[in-house]
Amino acid sequence: MAATIILPQSEIPDVGLAVFDKDGTLIDIHTYWANMVKLRAERVRAALGLSAEDATGIMEAMGVDVRAMRIKPEGPVGLKKREIVLQAGVDYLAAKGITDTHQLFVDVFAEVDRVSLDLLDTFIRPLPGLFALFDALREHGVAIALATTDKTERAWLCMRHLGLGDHVSYIAGADSVAEAKPAPDTILLCCRELGVPESRSIMVGDARSDVQAGLAARCAASIGVGSGLTTTETLAGLTPYVIDDISHMHVR
Repeated sequence: MAATIILPQSEIPDVGLAVFDKDGTLIDIHTYWANMVKLRAERVRAALGLSAEDATGIMEAMGVDVRAMRIKPEGPVGLKKREIVLQAGVDYLAAKGITDTHQLFVDVFAEVDRVSLDLLDTFIRPLPGLFALFDALREHGVAIALATTDKTERAWLCMRHLGLGDHVSYIAGADSVAEAKPAPDTILLCCRELGVPESRSIMVGDARSDVQAGLAARCAASIGVGSGLTTTETLAGLTPYVIDDISHMHVR
């Protein structure tokens, strides 16, 4: 089956698959990742007996504006692979003369993955229009997939927590491919696994890398949304399809 995706100033016909970024597109990127990074930094600080200032430094290195508790537009958290975010913390401490911390960070990241399971109601905030859009896509027979820089398992956890696990047909996390976004690998994997050609698929995301990945995959449309880290003005320099948030997407 296929449907037409309706945007405020354009329509995209014959769409069989909608591929979404997760953070900043479907859920509030700042609430989720600022809190995850805070937990990670606090546990590293406790393990090494560091100061509160060092915990703040770790958070800043990983990509959190601590004063505002918001994600920095350049990341790396929320934009780049887990390993890159982890290494940013390791490098911050190494620059202060604290070395051989890589395994500690690996262990802390795993521990926070477990601890955060009890905090999902606080960490995961759906963005406007999510439930109505996913219901409409499913009603019109459009498959839904996620292409995310998060771990595949964590993305599934998020969707199930929101009660959307049955709506999503496939998730390709950064751990599923050789190259994460802006490479097209995650999108191409979704298309391949669901049997829908790129020419009948759309990519929807809030970051430059999302839009770039959709363009590289030669999707029918690569839609930028201004609900995350990137301004609509910046996104408009990459794609003609730009909306404020996914509540401005409709299905016919």
